[in-house]
Amino acid sequence: MDLSASFKAYDVRGIVGETIDARIVEAVGAAFVDVLGLAGKTVLVGGDMRPSSPEFIEAFARGAAARGGNVEKIGLISTDELYYACGALKAAGATFTASHNPAQYNGIKLAKPGAQPVSSETGLKEIQKAAEAYLAAGSVAEAENRGTVAERDVLADYAAHLRSLVDLSGIRPLKVVVDAGNGMAGMTTPAVLGDSLLPALPLEIVPLYFELDGTFPNHPANPLEPQNLRDLQKAVVEHGADIGLAFDGDADRCFVIDENGNPVSPSAITGLVARREIARARAAGEDEPIIIHNLITSRAVPELVEHDGGRPVRTRVGHSFIKAVMAEEGAVFGGEHSAHYYFRDFWNADTGMLAAMHVLAALGGQDQPLSELGAEYEPYVSSGEINSEIEDKAAAVARVREAYEGPDVAIDELDGTTFSAADGSWWFNLRPSNTEPYLRFNGEAKDRETLASVRDSVLAIVRA
Repeated sequence: MDLSASFKAYDVRGIVGETIDARIVEAVGAAFVDVLGLAGKTVLVGGDMRPSSPEFIEAFARGAAARGGNVEKIGLISTDELYYACGALKAAGATFTASHNPAQYNGIKLAKPGAQPVSSETGLKEIQKAAEAYLAAGSVAEAENRGTVAERDVLADYAAHLRSLVDLSGIRPLKVVVDAGNGMAGMTTPAVLGDSLLPALPLEIVPLYFELDGTFPNHPANPLEPQNLRDLQKAVVEHGADIGLAFDGDADRCFVIDENGNPVSPSAITGLVARREIARARAAGEDEPIIIHNLITSRAVPELVEHDGGRPVRTRVGHSFIKAVMAEEGAVFGGEHSAHYYFRDFWNADTGMLAAMHVLAALGGQDQPLSELGAEYEPYVSSGEINSEIEDKAAAVARVREAYEGPDVAIDELDGTTFSAADGSWWFNLRPSNTEPYLRFNGEAKDRETLASVRDSVLAIVRA
């Protein structure tokens, strides 16, 4: 049995009934316990609102308990709830989610105790092999000491922990439209920002699509695509709201809309949160708090970090890289262009809700509207990601290098190839997709005219 169709670099993900089913999930639960040595230890398992998640939770629990894991089923959870539970309880865990993927998908995100990620480099390949062996044998072999199965609710503790990190009780009143996209933010938003479990905050929440529905009847739960933000943008303007928040299906990413209905870039949010975390860390005695940013985040981020007395560290794109560097550097915060935000106070894991709380605190702690507050964090013009379908991606990059190489352009290959003007007026990155025939362009410049010129020039060479 070959599971390579569903085992990816950072998680397990596939089409339900085709590349992932309950039999596979039971084998993965058993393999998870074996590979990580979890016999006799707590193993947490939960899942999102997808129709297949309850069946998969039960199957994983059977497999894990059969091999001696003491399973605690934590039910419906966001992905950052899993990270909270793995961190606070010092336990390994799994959650069933396919994040922003369509309804026919489901998958598994795995974490070690302390919310450390499990990737192909840290055990996922071994889990795949062990699961394949159980599937080939036809069943999971029972351990000498079978584990227990119990239930635990972590939502209230998760909400209380987030509130302990950002105090919103004293901000000015804000009207906040939240688009949960029928995903898990429909459950976590009332718990954290509302008064369903904790005292009320000075926030008026206007809910959009809070009903948990893994068939996504209103729009795909992927706020990275502009068309999926339209309902939120319209609602913010119609309600005269101060801010809009959009979460993806498993609520580990958060996108922000200003009072005019315009998106605030994840780079600007990274800068805003970085400023708050640097100030807090310096006040606690850190000389030079470290902030992580990936290489296609705006150059405004490292400039702001240095200005505020922090030290920026540039990394490759991808959460496993970010989390590893967060741990190595002892970084206080990290941000990505994809709206993943990582916090040292959250076990170096990503949480969209905590990032949203920082933005609400910054907005509610002063009188400017978000459009004005956010403008200072976006001094440059960004292209966004532009994909070109190219068979020979290496040849396309070589053509661009030949055209741009020279004393006035710095070139590095940290992740793809980045070209930067010596005078700081522009930069762009070309990254080949690992799974699709795409070459991805991301660029930034001091003004729209410069960006348009560079973008059009590079794309013409790439697509020649």
